[in-house]
Order: sequence, then structure tokens, then C-alpha cells
Amino acid sequence: MFVGNYNLVHILDLVKDADTVAVAGHVNPDGDCVGSTLAIYNYLKKSGKNVDVYLEPIGREFDELPGSEFIKNEPEDKAYDVFFMLDLGDVERIGVVSKLFDKAGKTICLDHHITSKGVADENYIITSLSSTCELIYEMMDIDLIDKDVATCLYTGIIHDTGVFHHNCTSKRTMEIAGELMAKGIDFGHIIDHNFYSKTYKQNQVLGRCLMESMLLWEGTGVVSYLTRKEMDFYMVGDNDLSGIIDQLRLTEGVKIAIFISEREPHSFKVSMRSTVTDLDVSKVAAFFGGGGHKMAAGCTISGGTVHDVINNLTKQIQFQLHAKGYI
Repeated sequence: MFVGNYNLVHILDLVKDADTVAVAGHVNPDGDCVGSTLAIYNYLKKSGKNVDVYLEPIGREFDELPGSEFIKNEPEDKAYDVFFMLDLGDVERIGVVSKLFDKAGKTICLDHHITSKGVADENYIITSLSSTCELIYEMMDIDLIDKDVATCLYTGIIHDTGVFHHNCTSKRTMEIAGELMAKGIDFGHIIDHNFYSKTYKQNQVLGRCLMESMLLWEGTGVVSYLTRKEMDFYMVGDNDLSGIIDQLRLTEGVKIAIFISEREPHSFKVSMRSTVTDLDVSKVAAFFGGGGHKMAAGCTISGGTVHDVINNLTKQIQFQLHAKGYI
């Protein structure tokens, strides 16, 4: 039984002739990526399919998701009948798993990003939806969605909507959230565990980033960063940095928030958030080879120092700030 108004194919129809299925998301997996991959993994497993799920190491906020213990970080030497790429539209962003994409009998892309390139054999991309998890929900039979699948889908939706705060949230998004709640998920705990529960180390790093943050571009932007040396000092990994950018964006008066972390020597991950609908950070991210959404995007910039990264970003950001009359 389908409820949405989209002309979509049922996920089970996409794999009806497949014996082996691989499900993979993008590098540096976020909540929508993890939620969508595990939702399909659990859904197909329940339907009796032989499924493997591939992701880079995930954050601790996702460690309670059903099926997370079965995530594989490295590709196996297999040729799958069907390969799902979720929450991305560029093969390069699958990372080391791209070799499985190349060998698969059929490839399928499920995504909602405006930058999606439609590189698979079959592409289901609806950019008006809040998340890939919302798209996947519309491709599932409601009666076959159990509590485990619902938990994964709900997790992805709350991440890409900022717990229904971002303007990508629609009436249909809220309806779907309600239908997932009706499956018996512990929605309060899911929100707490994903957004509010922090380790002591995470709180230390968050405090430092807030204390060291800088107002730029006549007070319209806020920037903070962590170098590799600082991350080593606090003994934190990449997955301990979630939530910092969302705290920065709450700074009164800012239109753009940026958090930069040095993941490898001279390789910087940039997370960006816009607080107004007429500034598009996905354009900034795309300029540097990244992507995302209008109000939430990211990229990786290699070479130089963190200050070089800030200077490189400034030109692209100031162009929009000037054009919209903010500075």
C-alpha cells in the first residue's frame, strides 16, 4: 500500500530477480545516509534477501540503530546482482566501495540532492523531499515496515530536517514521521541519543570550538575549527564532532556558520549551514567539489592551513552576502 503521490517503484520490485544485494552510502556518512542504508538493509533482510551494507565508520549516535553491527567498512570481492547507492549521486563519493558499483549487475540510485548526477542504471531522485529516508519510505509498503525499519527511517528524517526545524520539512514529512511513530518507535529516545547525548570529550571539544569561534564578514558569519593537533590532544575522532556546526548556527545575527576540522594532515572537512533561505551554501560546497542542500552542505579542501581554507571560502561566501545585501 502506497500513500505518497509519486510515481515510484516498490523497492522489492527492484530486487525481485536478485540473489545478492549491496547497499552503500557516501563517505563521511551522516544521519540520512546511515538511516537510509540500514532501513533498506533491514527491509530487504526481512523479505528474505541476501544483503550486505557498506559504510565508512559511523558516529556513536548511530550505534543503536538496528543492523548497525552488520555494517562492513571494506568491500568484499563480490559481484552483486543489485547495488544501491543511497543519499548521493556521484560514484566517487561512495569511496572504496565504488569497485562494487562497477561490477554490479544493476545499479540503483536513491537520492534527494539537487547535485545528484543520476549515474546509476536506474535513478530515483526527488529533490523536493526532505531526505533520502523520506523517499525510501514512499517506495516501501507501509504494512511491511516494522519497528526496526521505522527507527532507521525516523533517524534519517530528523537529521536532514534538524528535528523538523529546517525549511525542507513539509506537511508530508510530518505525516510520515507520525506514521513511523505509529510503528512503536521510541522517538524521544532517538532524538535525545542523536542530538543531545554527548560524551565528556565531546563536550570539551564543543566548548573549545565555541570559545574560539570568530565572527566574520561584518558579523554575518561565524567560523570555528579544530586542527589535527587539537583533535589528538583531546583524543577525539571524526565522529566526535557531530553537532558542533549546529551549535554555531544558533549564534545570534549570523547568516552562515562554518566548522572546519583537519581530518588528515592538510586535508580539511568543511561543514556549512545557512540560517536564511536566500543564501545557498550548496553552491559554495559545489565550487570545492562538495555538495549538499541549500541550507546545509559540506566539502573537503586539501592543501595549506586552516587559515588558507577560510580565505578560500571567504571569496565564495562574500559574493553571496554582497549579492543579497547582507554586507
